[in-house]
Amino acid sequence: MPLYEHVFLARQDVTSQQVETMVETYKGVIEAGGGTIEKIESWGVKSLAYRIKKNRKAHFTLLNISAPPAALAEMERQMQISEDVLRFMTVRVEQLEAEPSAMMQKRDRDDRKDRDRGDRPRRRDDDFGGGGFGGDRDRGDRGDRGDRPERTFGGEN
Repeated sequence: MPLYEHVFLARQDVTSQQVETMVETYKGVIEAGGGTIEKIESWGVKSLAYRIKKNRKAHFTLLNISAPPAALAEMERQMQISEDVLRFMTVRVEQLEAEPSAMMQKRDRDDRKDRDRGDRPRRRDDDFGGGGFGGDRDRGDRGDRGDRPERTFGGEN
């Protein structure tokens, strides 16, 4: 049976419970068509790169699917009809990944980074005015600039 990774975006104003209900509905469609959903990952609400149907954010959900093409087509047809689904994308893959996706691994890394931040030493530039661009450092007088040769424009001498 073909294997697919399917990601869909739900509107920002639906609740997490409604997204779970949508997932269960689509899971039922796949199972009725003779397939299975191997893994479900909810990536949470994320900002969109651009507005989609007047939404700036969306609920992202990943489904790893093992199903015949007809079952997948029926699920996609129902997603097109739904007003709560903004976008979806299905990619056929050779094998499904058992470990967490890159989005979930990134979230774990971000959690660790927030924990470790308290241990780092403070730099002098961290204070206001530093910023690595000289801050309040005085550059001194630049001197007289009158000794430069006169410029000519347009090839004139």
